[in-house]
Parts: sequence; structure tokens; C-alpha cells
Amino acid sequence: MGKIIAICASPKKGMRKKDQKEGLLIRDFGLEHDAHASGEWHRQVSLLAMESIDQMIAKGLKVGPGDFAENLTTTGIELFTLPVGTRMCLGNVAIGEVTQIGKVCHTHCAIYQQAGDCVMPREGIFIRVLRGGRIVNGDEINIDNTIITVGILIASDKGAKGERADLSGPEAQKLIETVGGVVLDYEIVPDERETISQKLIEMADGKKLDLILTSGGTGFSPRDITPEATSDVIERPAPGLAEAMRASSLQKTDRAMLSRGIAGIRGRTLIVNLPGSPKSVGENLQVILPALPHGIKILRDFDHECGSQIIK
Repeated sequence: MGKIIAICASPKKGMRKKDQKEGLLIRDFGLEHDAHASGEWHRQVSLLAMESIDQMIAKGLKVGPGDFAENLTTTGIELFTLPVGTRMCLGNVAIGEVTQIGKVCHTHCAIYQQAGDCVMPREGIFIRVLRGGRIVNGDEINIDNTIITVGILIASDKGAKGERADLSGPEAQKLIETVGGVVLDYEIVPDERETISQKLIEMADGKKLDLILTSGGTGFSPRDITPEATSDVIERPAPGLAEAMRASSLQKTDRAMLSRGIAGIRGRTLIVNLPGSPKSVGENLQVILPALPHGIKILRDFDHECGSQIIK
């Protein structure tokens, strides 16, 4: 556990960042009102520990929070030892994921020119904002690698038109939260193969979610094409999950053998098809819940392509 001791931003690049005392972390973007926030890359928010800044103070420099262009100055956590992929809760709501340790210093800054050294390239880290939220100085930082980022995709013609309230999604959300799931995306789309496939790709590739749960479109109706849409985008099948759900459901009804749902992996995202009814969603999801955290931990492997090694 650590703490945020300064929240620093600057309106223009090249300007010294100043402590704002509070700020808003925006999902997939960065710190509100900071010139370096863009959302189009993995270095959305920078962090540097006060313990690292103290090293430069010991060299005789008059520096403090913001002088190293970091957004969040922290204390209590040795940031540069955190593996890429580490997840952290910032304050009461926001969640971040470590994407890079250190950085290449292409042009030596004024601090380096003065002291012959700069701690930010070695010990600063970068995160992307998984879930936004307001933070204030003094907020706690908690490392929590049990967090599973989740997307829920409901396939329903009537639901997409607003003609039927979705009860399956809330049921899935309630259950997935019991194993550390945090729902970051929730959409209802019509039973259109291309639309479903595209949404799955957006959640997996664009939003880089750990788990996508679909509901609906797994039966024999001509409009039930969720398994086909899922098959279009997965790269590796994970048949054991669907087999386990069907086997469990068969103990309750022989109609379970009519379910065509599948499961598979795209990149580092697991996609699982669930039935359409809230009752069936609950029964099926509870079967695989015990295995999901371990499977997703293996899938994540704390190894992301955008992460660099510590720069010395």
C-alpha cells in the first residue's frame, strides 16, 4: 500500500507540472487538463516516488513533485520494481495498469545537465487508466492483481431496440464481481454476425479486456449466431469451459444439449458465450467461476508488448 502525495499537471508540454491537489483520471486517456494525456498510447499517466526524488535532493538539487514531469508523486511503493501488467487501485474508484518501467531519455533535461543524473528514466513508471475516477492528495494506492477487466455483450434484437429490458447482463456482472471482475464495458447489440464480431474485436483489441461474456444467440433460432460471430474472431478455442457448462446444465434439463455456446481466446482476452436467460446465465457462470481467475492469470502472464524493461 502506498499513497498519492501530489497530483501534477501542466497545460502545455515542456512546462513544469504543478501540484493540483486533486484531479480526474479519465479512462483510456490520462489525467484531465494535462498536456501529456492523449489516450492514443500506453503512457497515459506517469508516476514517480518521492523516495526517488529524495535521491536527487540528496545530490543538492532543489526539486520536488512535478519537477520530473510526473503526474502522480507517490510514497510507500517502490514503483520501479512492479512488473509490467501490475494493476493498482488509485483512491476509491480509479484503476490503473502498469505499462512501462522507465523510459529512454533522448535529450538530457535541465536536471540531468545540472546533476549529471536524472532518476525519472530509471525509476519512473507509466500506467494506462482502466477505470477513471477522481483522486486527491492522500489517497491510497493498493496493488491488486486479482482485478479482472470484463466486458459484457448482450446479443438481442429486442434488447437493442429497447423493446426488452436486459436482465442477463446484471446477473453476469453480479457474479463476476465475486471473483474480482470489474465490468468496464457493457453493450447490447442486435443478432447480427458482423456487428457482434466487430464489438468483440473492439473489446479485445481496442480496450484490451481480460474477459468478455456474451449472452444470447446460442440456440437453434435462425437469428442465433453468437457462436458463429465468436468463432470468426477467436484465435484459439477453449472448449472445456463450454463443455463444463453444458454438462452441468444437462443435470437439470435435456434441453441443455441444444446450447451451441463456445469459448475461445483472442490475444490475451478470453471470450465465453452464455445463454440468454438470466437464470441460465447464473447457473452456467457459476460453473466456470472457480476456474476463471487462474485461467486469466495465465493468459495475462504480466507481459505486455508495450512494456519496456527498466532502463539503467
